[in-house]
This record gives sequence, C-alpha cells and structure tokens, in this order.
Amino acid sequence: MDGQSRFPRQRTSSGDAYRSGAAQGPVNGTGTGTGTTLPGASAPGCALHRRLHLMLDPADLVAVGAVRHRLRTALSHWGVPELSDTAELLSSELVTNALLHTTKGAVFDAVLGSDSRLRVEVQDGASRLPGRRRDPEAEYATSGRGLLLVEALADSWGVQLRGDGKVTWFELALP
Repeated sequence: MDGQSRFPRQRTSSGDAYRSGAAQGPVNGTGTGTGTTLPGASAPGCALHRRLHLMLDPADLVAVGAVRHRLRTALSHWGVPELSDTAELLSSELVTNALLHTTKGAVFDAVLGSDSRLRVEVQDGASRLPGRRRDPEAEYATSGRGLLLVEALADSWGVQLRGDGKVTWFELALP
C-alpha cells in the first residue's frame, strides 16, 4: 500500500530547490555544534540566507529539544515568529519518528522560501513508509498520533522515498 492511499492529503515533491547549501555539523542534546545558517555573504532572500540544516545522531532523543530551540530561533531571526509554534510541534513529531523508528541518524532541513513558505524535511535511513497505528488499543495509546498532527496542521506534507531512505516533509505558509 502506498503512502497516498494511507494518507490521502499528503503530496510528494522532490524538494531539490531546497537542497543547496553547505551541510553543517551535528546537533546533540547540549545544544552544541553548528547548524544555523545566518546572514552573511548570501544575497538577502535567497534560500541559503534562510536555511537551518542539522544532523542528528541515531536514537539521540535529547536532540529533539535542541532542534525545536534552533528552529524557533531561526524563525524569529528570519522575521516569521508566528510560524514557530506549529513548526516546532510538527518538526518534533517528524524528528522523533525518524530517531525512534530507524537505526540511523536523521538530517533536518528547514528553509524559508522567498514566498515566506516554510518547508521542513527530515531525512532518515529507513525506506519503510510511515503508517498509522492499527491495534485496537490505539485509542488509548500515549503515542502514535504524530502524523495525524502533521496532516491536520500542515498546509501540505508528504513522504518521498530515496535510494538511501526517505524524506518526510511538511510546508507551512504565513497565516
């Protein structure tokens, strides 16, 4: 069963326009490392000017908090703090899924396009598509609803399989 039939509102996209720029260092639970691309030599308005790129170690769930903090800081710096609450929540869900359900780390990318549309991608090393809980006790479970939140709150979202795993992404537009 493909992702489209399980999640009818999701869409896939290559996201290649958002893949430019230099990769930066890892994030750990202490909030050290690099990752935020701040204004510099890049021309204002270009994708490199408003990009957050983070690499996460396998099973490093403490890093989820660092991702949220850095995303909130970046969105404030980029002049769109009103996207922070939803972007943090949805990013936490995607990063947590990637770190819990795969044996490899994850790569987090957030880019604010010139149209003020935020695109967040989380790449992991698993080629298995995400799915909803199917057990009868799911109604009472304390986890397993992350993609339902993404589906409900994102303007668009999807999953794209790649040769080395998959990318789960969402987009948010300014209200």
